[in-house]
Amino acid sequence: MVDITTLPIRLTADPARVVIRPLHISPGGPAKPNRTRRIVDAVLALSDAECDEENALVDHDFDGRHWQTQGIYLERFRHVAEELGLNPSKISAAKQELIGASFCHEYSYAAAAIMNPSIVPHPDQTGLAPGDVRFVLSLRTVGEGHISSIAFREGILYANGTMSLLVQPPFAMAVNGITQQEIDENDVRVARHENASLSGSVIFPFTRQQRNGLEDLRLVRFAEPGESPIYYGTYTAYSGADIASELLSTRDFRAFRLQPMRGRAAASKGMALFPRRIGGRYAVIGRQDNENLYFLESDDLLRWGDGARIMEPRFAWERIQIGNCGPPIELEEGWLLLTHGVGAMRQYSIGAALLDKADPRKVLARTPLPLLRPSDESREGYVPNVVYTCGALATNGFLFMPYGVADSSVAFCTIPLKGLLESMV
Repeated sequence: MVDITTLPIRLTADPARVVIRPLHISPGGPAKPNRTRRIVDAVLALSDAECDEENALVDHDFDGRHWQTQGIYLERFRHVAEELGLNPSKISAAKQELIGASFCHEYSYAAAAIMNPSIVPHPDQTGLAPGDVRFVLSLRTVGEGHISSIAFREGILYANGTMSLLVQPPFAMAVNGITQQEIDENDVRVARHENASLSGSVIFPFTRQQRNGLEDLRLVRFAEPGESPIYYGTYTAYSGADIASELLSTRDFRAFRLQPMRGRAAASKGMALFPRRIGGRYAVIGRQDNENLYFLESDDLLRWGDGARIMEPRFAWERIQIGNCGPPIELEEGWLLLTHGVGAMRQYSIGAALLDKADPRKVLARTPLPLLRPSDESREGYVPNVVYTCGALATNGFLFMPYGVADSSVAFCTIPLKGLLESMV
């Protein structure tokens, strides 16, 4: 058995983490063809005193729960005014604010669950002791309606295998920078608010394909010769009926680009990008048939066809299906690939494989037993009997792995790399 150390930090669902989001009003029935116009007209008909009284009540209820609420309300007013063809210069600032607040709502983005973390080195590694690594953690958070979004935490992994997380700011903010009218579904570009820290920022769905969730981001720090690193993340965009793989890219975790991926492989979940080109081409590990693992190559990051099958279910804990648990990690011995396996009673466990460094189609060894499996202490939750990760870091002779527990919380562990490799057959 591999010696695994579970760290004392645990992240759990938190209904108190809320953001302000646009409230989109349905058109209404035949007798009320435009509810939006009716609501705006009702605010415009208020006296100045009545408007101030309503604004004071809204401010009392929500100012202490969010950052710069008035600015958010005024921005939302501008969207509504554009939709209705209103002239803002003829509407007082107080009524603009109340109209904007009427078309906003509070959303608890992590009330139901938090799960499936991914991790990469932070772009800023300054001010650390030798051997310490600052990291960015991505999290899949689930709120009302089972809508998945992407949240972040920052922290430090210390050389001795302990860790700390940056304290979350009291306010969370959704990324912004575009209006609904400016969205190009083939190239969505957004940015976090200039006053929002990364640990307080959330990326919500934007397009029709994404409207029911951004799921299971697999981040990787990608290196091109002669260029500064760029961070890519493959994720599943869920429309409520269909799934599709998409690509997030960023250089600084301030501005983000979200793009659909094309090709047969992109119609499946769980694509994980290698952190550099293999033989001059981009490469991913994917699961084209929902059962086995494949190695895929492409000259285009956004287009992926058929691949070569490299792993099939072999051991009891993965008999039903296998998949990857994040991007491959480059070691001297080869590519370390974390895997998930599904066994009896649909138990999800985490294992690993070692791929040849020059030709990752060659599987050198696999763990015959899972590294982590659901236990009595980690069985209950939103989706029971699941441990799962979307990535890990190798540093200082050990693997640092955040992982989801029962799709309800996120735990952390360290695994000695020497023992892990020796456990493979």
